[in-house]
Order: sequence, then C-alpha cells, then structure tokens
Amino acid sequence: MDYILRTIALMMLVGTFCCQAQSRQQRIEQEENSSRLIWEVKTSKTLAKINPDMYGIFFEDINFAADGGLYAEMVKNRSFEFPQSLMGWRSFGQVEVLTQEAPFERNPHYARLRPSGHAHKMTGLENEGFRGMGFQAGKEYRFSVWARSGAGPQKLCIVLVSEDDREIGRRDLTIDGGEWKKYSLTLTPRRTESRGRLRILYDRGNSGYADVEHISLFPVDTWRGHENGLRRDLAQALADLHPGVLRFPGGCIVEGTDLATRYQWKNSVGPVENRPLNENRWNYTFANRMFPDYYQSYGLGFFEYFLLAEEIGAAPLPVLSVGLACQYQNNDIRAHVPLDELQPYIQDALDLIEFANGGPDTKWGSLRVEMGHSEPFHMKYLAIGNEQWGPEYVERLERFVQALRRCCPDILIVGSAGPSAAGDRFNYLWPEMRRLKTDLVDEHYYMAPDWFLQNAGRYDGYDRKGPKVFAGEYAAHDQGNGKANNFRSALAEACFMTGLERNADVVRLATYAPLFAHVDAWQWNPDLIWFDNLRLFKTPNWYVQQLYARYKGTDVLAAYGSDRQPLSGQQQIYASAVRDKDGNTLILKIGNCGEKSKTMDIRLSGLKRFQPVARLICYQSKDMNAVNSLDDPEHIVPETGTLVLGGTDFVYEAPAQSFSVIIIPLD
Repeated sequence: MDYILRTIALMMLVGTFCCQAQSRQQRIEQEENSSRLIWEVKTSKTLAKINPDMYGIFFEDINFAADGGLYAEMVKNRSFEFPQSLMGWRSFGQVEVLTQEAPFERNPHYARLRPSGHAHKMTGLENEGFRGMGFQAGKEYRFSVWARSGAGPQKLCIVLVSEDDREIGRRDLTIDGGEWKKYSLTLTPRRTESRGRLRILYDRGNSGYADVEHISLFPVDTWRGHENGLRRDLAQALADLHPGVLRFPGGCIVEGTDLATRYQWKNSVGPVENRPLNENRWNYTFANRMFPDYYQSYGLGFFEYFLLAEEIGAAPLPVLSVGLACQYQNNDIRAHVPLDELQPYIQDALDLIEFANGGPDTKWGSLRVEMGHSEPFHMKYLAIGNEQWGPEYVERLERFVQALRRCCPDILIVGSAGPSAAGDRFNYLWPEMRRLKTDLVDEHYYMAPDWFLQNAGRYDGYDRKGPKVFAGEYAAHDQGNGKANNFRSALAEACFMTGLERNADVVRLATYAPLFAHVDAWQWNPDLIWFDNLRLFKTPNWYVQQLYARYKGTDVLAAYGSDRQPLSGQQQIYASAVRDKDGNTLILKIGNCGEKSKTMDIRLSGLKRFQPVARLICYQSKDMNAVNSLDDPEHIVPETGTLVLGGTDFVYEAPAQSFSVIIIPLD
C-alpha cells in the first residue's frame, strides 16, 4: 500500500507549482537537511473558537471614499449647501442662489435660472463632479431634480459633456407648475468618458424662471439596483472580501475637527433630500493634501451603511461620538462636552440601537421601516469614541457603559486603547477598560513592515480573562517606498495575522484601514482599494485580507515548532492552523518573509482520515516592491494549484517571499 501511495503521489506532483510534498519514506531516504523546520499541528487539540465576524472592513470617509467614491452620486454640491454655494458649479447667464420658500428645511438653498436677456446668450449651470464624472458608453444614467417653474412651463436641456467639451448625451426636460416637485429622466452617453461633466441649459425661448434644487445624477446600474445607491464595482470589491464585520463611519470623522462637525447619525437618515451637509474633517487636515471641496452630503448615511453590511454578510459595527472632539486638534477641555451635558450623546446611542433593532411601534424603529427595511438589522456591536485617550475619555465612556448595560445589556461595547499600540496612553487605558468591563478594546497600529514581523506574537501573552481585542485599524507603512501598497507590506501583514488567528480567543475582530482612496483626491495612504471614476484595483493587501476572511475556519488548532513554541518568525517563517468544521477542512497558513525557500517538515498529529490532495493558494513575488495599478490591476495576485500530501507527515517547500494557504479536505 505504501508503494502505491508513493507512486500516486509522484505522478500527481506533475502540474503542481511552487511546492514539493513527499512521503515519510522518501524523506528518510533523502540526505538530512539540517536547516529543515519542523512544524507539528495537533489536529485534535482545539485552542479557541474563531469569531465568525473575525476579519472585516473599516469604512472611513477619507480619500473621497463616500461622496465621489462608494456613494454613486456624481454631482458635487447637489443642493448648493457648500459654504461657497456654487463650489463645484460653473454658472453662466442669470443664475442666483436663494433660500426663500425652499423645499427642504435642512437644505434651504436652491438656484434660480432666468433668461439671459439676450437672444444669443444662455443661462445655465455646469457641474464638475468629483474630479470629473465617469460615463460608460451605452449605460443609463438617472438625472433627477426638484424644481418648480414661474410664469408657465420652463424648458431645460440636460447634457452630458466630455472632457474635451463635446456633447455625448442630451435630453429635454419641461418644468411645469409652481409647486416643488421631483422630475427625472435617463440619459445614455454615446462614448466612455472618465472626466465628464453635467450641463443644464435654460432654454432661450423661456420667459419667467425655473428653480432647481437637489440636482442629482446616478448610474442606473448601482449595487443591488438601489436608487440612492452605491457604485457597483466598489461595493462588489467589498462583498468579494467576505467580510465578517463592517465598522463605520470612521475614524476621526466621528470626532470631527470640532463638535459641530462631528458625525451625527440622526442627520444621515430620513429622506435623502433633507439630510444636511457636514464638513469633512479631512478637507484641511494635511496642508500638502488639502481638498476644500470635501464635504459629506450624508447621502451615504447610517441606513445605507446598515443595508450594505446586511447585503455583504457583515455584522454592523457603528462608532459614535463620546463627546470629545478630535484630541489631536483640541487640547483645551472646553472644546469638549461637559459631563453634565453628556446625556444627549448617550441618548443618541440608545436611539441608534432602537433604529437598528427596534420594532415598528418604536420611534426610531418606525423610521427604519418607513425607509424600507421592516426587519431589524440585528446590530450587536457598538463602539463609543474612536481613538480617544486620557481621563476625559474614561469618565465619559463610563456613563455610556452604565446606560447601555442598563437599557441594552446584549450590546457588545467597544472601548478605545488610544491612537498607538504602546506607550503611556495605551498603558493607562487598558486597565481602565478592564475596570469598566468593556467587551472589546480597539487597538490601532500603523507601523513599519518590520514591526508587524517582530510583533506577530503580540497577543500570545495577553490576558485571557479580560476584555477582548478589536484590531480596528492597522496597516504596514513601508515608509522607504512612499507607504506604497506593495507586496512587502502585504506579506508583513499576512505574517502578523497568523498571530491574530492563533490568538482568536483574545482577538475577536480585525479590520485593515483605511479602505478606499480616489487616485486623484486622497489624503492618506496606504489604502485597501484604489479607484478613479470608472475603474478600481485591489492591492496586494486586499488579497491577504480576502484569504484570511475566506479561510478563517471555526477552531484554532495547537501548532508548534521544534522549540515547542508557535512559529512566529523562527527562520523567518510564520504559521497558524485552523479547522473549518463547516467546510470539513484543515487549513494551514504559512508566511515566509525570507529571500530563500524554506523546507518545512509538517506533521499532522492525531489526523486519522483525510484526502491526500490538498488545495494550495500561493501568493508570492520576487519583487517586494511590486504593486497593482489601474492599468495593471492583476500584476500580482494569488495563484491556485494542488499539493499532494502522501501522508500525515509531509514536506512543504515554502517559496521565498510568499504567503501560502493549504486547504486539506477531511473525510
């Protein structure tokens, strides 16, 4: 039987890539390799259960991630509510911005178009979009506007314009009646254009005026066909990650540059036309990356975030203000909410739970139903504060915890460990989070790739009885290469994540950050997904996140090197092992950050029945600086093949500079 197995194994080796698997007898017959690394996986010894929500995504409205990005609206400043009311618009002829008798209380501005006064001059508006508008030839785009006419029907011409000022689509629209009403039509551009514009022309033959408000242009083909929807390709890239959790809406925008500009979830729900504008705290944050036209329309609001989470199979994890403005920008305690004025902030948290989970007979639950979602969103996590620190945070958080435990004891509360992975703030906050008995503590680390490699064992010694860890923001920053989303950073994260997986009883959630970046309008890098108005590319980091989320397993298995310690950098190898009871598989993850391949003697102790041919996914690159791009989006992607085991003890040749996932089917 051994001879037959060896023969079959040798035959099946043909066609496999970047790997070698040999039977026990073949290994004995080989010359002993003194540098061979032993890794024993105890397949019958479970160390921890893995949270089904373990690997997820963190959305922050930075880098034009919402308006101009995931939110598919193509018109910038659609309700003329920017402080400079015509920012984003070019007006010509007789155009003025008014507020009297506006249709929407919280968006009181609208534009009035009048005849130019000359037979050969025109009145109109032109919107530049978000670094242009992306049109695809033959696709439909829905134009809508709230409007009214004065002195009889008024004719408008809606035009799609290319970057070189050519008309690529046109439809006429008649505004008829003195009452505000929504009008809509669809346009189909004749050619593809990445930096187009929207032009609204007031017909020369008109007399009287036309008032226009909430001017909107969406692709008809949005994610799941929602009218106030998301850009399909970007949302699909999130779904393809198979995320377990979606943290939103930030990040630092939760805090705001000041309390007036903090994210207020109640402003982001209800009719989209009446959601007020909010300044984005990232528009002036970096002097070398200023974007004074960066605001939040709240078109992508909490209802849309909850709906997205549901549709991509992720648990929603909203973050709310704790009553502290950004502490980096506000050292004076007077910039924050006094303790005796904190109750409205606490009530916001309680009302959010009701909005997400309440029945139709509740105030906020009935609003969710009115917005089109009769069933609850089953929210179970809630973060209070982003990366706050100091006693001022703890004393405010404590009041939230008391109220939430009293009213909503099933909600898992996420507290903060501050903005850094170590130091005085971190060391102060962790004991306080234990005292307050928060369920999870949010840790953030943006560090060099070497830090991630050196800290793969970070959680091996963490307290098993205290609050659990939420690695809420992390990314390897390769400073020497402009913080590029290169393979070096991705491999370092992959190796580090073996430690997250190995300690799944401590680390219950993990989300890379940030998520999106517009190639023409970004403040921060690296980011998981880059895009322009028509295209996107997934970074090497995205593929690492996908591999962990798709193959997270259900149970962590004990696995040790010859020193009886987990493989956490010995001979530049990092490894973890899990069992997936749902898929009936054994999953091994192996990172080799060395410049040479490494022979590993893998021993699956306690394994009785398995199939001898495993699936192998190998992500490797000879060039550690390799990146993907809009023009070459799949320059570096994982490759899939097979691996013949030959027995419960086998040799695996881990390729140099690689991350491997081995999926072994069990009988």
